[in-house]
Amino acid sequence: MTRDHKPTLIVITGPTGSGKSQLAVDLALKLNCEIISADSRQIYREIPIGTAAPTAEQLQAATHHFVGILSLEDSYSAARFEADALDLLPRLWAKSDYAIMCGGSMMYIDAVTKGIDDLPDISPEIRDRAMRIYTEGGIEAARKTLLSLDPEYYKIVDLNNHKRIVHAIEITMQAGVPYSSLRTGKVAERPFDIIKVAIDYPREQLFDRINRRVDAMIGQGFEDEARKVFDRRHLNSLNTVGFKELFAVLEGKMDRDTAIARIAKNTRVYAKKQLTWMKKDQDIHYLSPHNAINQILTILNKS
Repeated sequence: MTRDHKPTLIVITGPTGSGKSQLAVDLALKLNCEIISADSRQIYREIPIGTAAPTAEQLQAATHHFVGILSLEDSYSAARFEADALDLLPRLWAKSDYAIMCGGSMMYIDAVTKGIDDLPDISPEIRDRAMRIYTEGGIEAARKTLLSLDPEYYKIVDLNNHKRIVHAIEITMQAGVPYSSLRTGKVAERPFDIIKVAIDYPREQLFDRINRRVDAMIGQGFEDEARKVFDRRHLNSLNTVGFKELFAVLEGKMDRDTAIARIAKNTRVYAKKQLTWMKKDQDIHYLSPHNAINQILTILNKS
């Protein structure tokens, strides 16, 4: 299909467990286009089960980018993803009028669709130093550090979100200036159309899907996967739901049944945070779980 206007990036986002990956594959086959993964953990090759990465069948059915391309030791960021994705997109549009970006890492999606402030790359030394503040002193120590380094950002950050707090600390340490002074809030101009969609499950149904997916991941060998990377548990790439709980089992700090229940609970909490982020984006089209493909095609035809 040839169109006169700009190429289109279709963003399939939404909370974990909402069926993004399969919808992306089905849509890619329908539109004859390729998929960019916007997932900050699926980019690591050693942990496909724990990150619910696309299956071998899904990867074979449609071309995916940024899935399993890095090792756990490799550092990556939303800023690098923005640059890499923007470099890739023209090559995808040379083959199709459409490209799909699929994932639930909201900072990655915002980086490509809205742009990201020019922030410094974080050295491993600074990253470890900032993380130690949290791991050794808890969230209260991280809060106090942020308050002393950047009182302006301290006023607006979610003080219960240790990842945001640690992120602000490491940027401030690396840049030598407060993180808040580097945040512009400007939305970048993009030379392409952007359509954002998300499957809208009722909350109870979404949580049931999450619970069943955690059970399926355990059945697929999630525990063995965690055991294989246990010696690298200090890495930032493994500081995520699922691995933290299973590492606690391996350290003798938590029993297996409690850990599995905790994974499901913490995944539901993460889904709530994703939904909260999505509420701020007025451009998202919410889809019924039934006939989602046809709904997207209708939106495309109207654009």
